[in-house]
Amino acid sequence: MHNSETPLSCMALFEGGPYLTADANFDVLMVKLKSHFQNAKGHKVESRGARYRYCDFLVKVGTVTMSSSARGISVEVEYCACVVPGDCWNLMKEFMQSFLGSNVPEIPTVFTSKPEGLFVPADCMDTMSQYLELFSKVRKQQVLPGSSVR
Repeated sequence: MHNSETPLSCMALFEGGPYLTADANFDVLMVKLKSHFQNAKGHKVESRGARYRYCDFLVKVGTVTMSSSARGISVEVEYCACVVPGDCWNLMKEFMQSFLGSNVPEIPTVFTSKPEGLFVPADCMDTMSQYLELFSKVRKQQVLPGSSVR
């Protein structure tokens, strides 16, 4: 996985398992090792969009595409003034309700499963884990008119 916030890094995540952060040449290495390792997922899924800053909030709105067809919209919200999501979740929830209405999700499982509850924006693995979860849902989703993934 790649993240535009850390363009010189490449992340390898395993669902429910360990993760690896390497430099951008990791993709080249994986191509050379393709006889030993394969990408378990078939279609390329990505989220592209705009990035907005409002006071201490960072909001990224993107279109989720799979194999060049739009499959949904992603909204990423970060409260930059706090690194413990559990401590500021009510504030984030209230902020998201101002533009998402009643469609605000519960606190992501990546934070409830961490004993210390800390979010470290610099390593972006928590964010990438959430994108992996979203992209897995998108891959499993059947294309139905008006369907959505939460």
